[in-house]
Amino acid sequence: MKKLQKLMLALSLSSGLVWAGPNDVLHIYNWSGSLSDNIVRQFEKRCGCKVVQDYYGDNEEMLAKLAAGAKGYDMVFPSSFVVQAMTKQKLLQPLDHRQIPNLKNVAPAYLSQSYDPANRYTIPTVLSLTSVGYNVEKLKQLGVDPTSWSVIFDPAVLRKIKGKVTVLDSSREVFAAALFYLGKDPNQATDADMRAARDAIKKAKPYWAAFSNASYLKQLAVGNIWVALGYSTEFFQASEDARLTKRPFHIGNVPQREGNEIGVDTMAITASAKRPDLAHQFINFMLDGQNAAQLTNLNGATNPVATASPYFRADLKASPVINPSAEQAKKWTVLRELTPVERRALARMWTEVKVSR
Repeated sequence: MKKLQKLMLALSLSSGLVWAGPNDVLHIYNWSGSLSDNIVRQFEKRCGCKVVQDYYGDNEEMLAKLAAGAKGYDMVFPSSFVVQAMTKQKLLQPLDHRQIPNLKNVAPAYLSQSYDPANRYTIPTVLSLTSVGYNVEKLKQLGVDPTSWSVIFDPAVLRKIKGKVTVLDSSREVFAAALFYLGKDPNQATDADMRAARDAIKKAKPYWAAFSNASYLKQLAVGNIWVALGYSTEFFQASEDARLTKRPFHIGNVPQREGNEIGVDTMAITASAKRPDLAHQFINFMLDGQNAAQLTNLNGATNPVATASPYFRADLKASPVINPSAEQAKKWTVLRELTPVERRALARMWTEVKVSR
């Protein structure tokens, strides 16, 4: 029987046939708005099965639900920083790479990261660069260069845009950016490096308008702020909003030459999955270049699938964030998991930053 199953699997992978039917259901637990209805329908047609989705708003919500024993899902899309916690809690099952032949389409720069060596449990799908979004016309008028972290941390630059800058309300993100600005690797930062980053942040803070995790998208899109430290997918949305409402300016987004942190959302199969076969088929489907490109065209995400770029919207192909060169991507870092001691030290320094004037 096992030999027959292996033969059927081999035939399905080589011929493109899918052994599923209308009564077969793939249950997905996903980020809200992450997949378009179109791509779900395409997979259902390809698979001959049905996809049922449930949604979560953040990783903590998803992790808590699965840790509490929820067993109704075949697939989840955890961000890189919770993958190790999920594997330690045995919430994910190892992937069978033989069932994912399109894995070859993923650019090597995004594979075998520290959070999941050899991609035993996860495959990257959506990448978001912590970077600088900005009002193109205002910065050009003021002669301010957004391609360096100095636009966020150098008081000499900030004097030109005081009160028009926001940064994320996230200790990890802001400290990582400050470390890049200082020429340090956030994953290898010493105590002295962290103190230097804290001091750089405290010097810059008087020039910032706010710490913001949500409102910066709208504030940038309507022109109330000119520079933001945030996520590339959010800057894409701000740019689209400004364009569609015919604002008299454009929103740009560029990587910084000192380096950037890249966040990775992944595809994974739950340990309790009833249909890991369908989950493998979905992962393989999403690693096809044409299918993967639909995610980028929908949300402006950097795409780990190297074969996706020919199918990007024409205006996105030239973006150094959405479609980076291999040389640019080398400067992008996935943050490692902090130790408990490091988390406590970071929390203390963040409190110092917040109370400083």
